[in-house]
Amino acid sequence: MDAFYASVEQLDNKDLIGKPIAVGGSSERGVVAAASYEARKFGVRSAMSGVLAKKKCPHLIFVKPRFSRYKEISVKIRQIFNDYTDLVEPLSLDEAYLDVTENKKGNPSASLIAQEIRDRIFNELNLRASAGISINKFIAKVASDINKPNGQKTINPEEVILFLEELSVNKFYGVGKVTAAKMNNLGIFKGLDLKNKSLEELTKLFGKSGKFYYNIVRGIHNSSVKPNRVRKSIAAERTFSKNISSEVYMLERLDKIAEELEKRMMKSETKGKTITLKIKYSDFTQQTRSKTVQSFIQTKEEIIPIVKELVYQEKFKNSVRLLGISFSNLDTEKKDPVWVQLKLEF
Repeated sequence: MDAFYASVEQLDNKDLIGKPIAVGGSSERGVVAAASYEARKFGVRSAMSGVLAKKKCPHLIFVKPRFSRYKEISVKIRQIFNDYTDLVEPLSLDEAYLDVTENKKGNPSASLIAQEIRDRIFNELNLRASAGISINKFIAKVASDINKPNGQKTINPEEVILFLEELSVNKFYGVGKVTAAKMNNLGIFKGLDLKNKSLEELTKLFGKSGKFYYNIVRGIHNSSVKPNRVRKSIAAERTFSKNISSEVYMLERLDKIAEELEKRMMKSETKGKTITLKIKYSDFTQQTRSKTVQSFIQTKEEIIPIVKELVYQEKFKNSVRLLGISFSNLDTEKKDPVWVQLKLEF
C-alpha cells in the first residue's frame, strides 16, 4: 500500500488531503510511524523523530495513529487478495506476497492480476497500492518500490539477471544502510560488483549473509510464499514524553510494558524462552540485552525478574527515551501468525 497509515487518515479526514501529515510522533518527542507523500517531499520519513520531521517540514501536521482502523482496512485488502489466491503471506498490515502461479481467476498473466487487484483496492476502498511482479519474492519486493506511488513493475524472467546486475546494492531488499556502506567501501556499488565476488569472499566478509547475497544477485531465492508464516517475536515498547535516567523510574515503566506484553502473549496463546530488553538513549543510539531461560514463560511475574536482571546488568550510558521488552524463541512452530503494532506515548 502507498503511505498506508497516512492515506487512511486522509481518506477519513478530507481536510488532510493534499497536506503533509505524519502519523505518530509529535513535534516534541515521538517518532513518525508513517508520512504522506506530501510530507516525504520535504524529507520526512518513517522512524524519524518528530523534532527532526518538524524541522524539515515546519507546517507538518501530526496525527495520532488508529491501528484498529488500519487493521480493519487491512482485512478488507486481504479479502481482495484471497479472491485470487490462497497463497498470501502478509508481511505487515500494508504489505504481502502473493503466489499467483495457479490462481482462482485462471489468469495466466501475473501483471494483469496485479493491475486488477490494484484497481479493486482503489475502486472499493479508495486507496492506492503499488506492486512488483517477478519470478521470486526477493525480486518482486525490489520491483514493488520502483514505480511507487500507484504503479507497478514487472521483471520478466529473461530480464532478471541484467536488472540485478544494474541494481544499486542499497536497493537490494535485506541490505541495510550499514551493510550498503560496507559494500561501497569494498568497491561494491551495483549488483555486478557483488556478482564478481566469490562465495568464499562474501562469506568471509558478511558471514552467513554472504551466501544470501551470492544467490540473490544471481536471481536465486527459493523461499516460497507462506500463508501461515509464524511470527518469531512479540514485543511491547514505549517512547517517553521526557527522557528518564532513574533506574527506579525505568522499572516502573517496564512493569507496565511487561503487563502489556503479557496481554499480547496471552491473546496469542504463546510462550517464549528469550527475553530482550531494548533501550534507546536520548542520543538515539540503541542497545539490547537478552537472556534465555530453560522453560517457556509468559506472565509478567515471570518476565519482571529477568528484566530487572537485564536492567542492572550494566550501567546505562545516558538518559533513556524508549524502553521495550520482547519475547523470542517462541513455541509457535504450529501456531498462526501474531501481528503486533508498536504503541507510542503521546
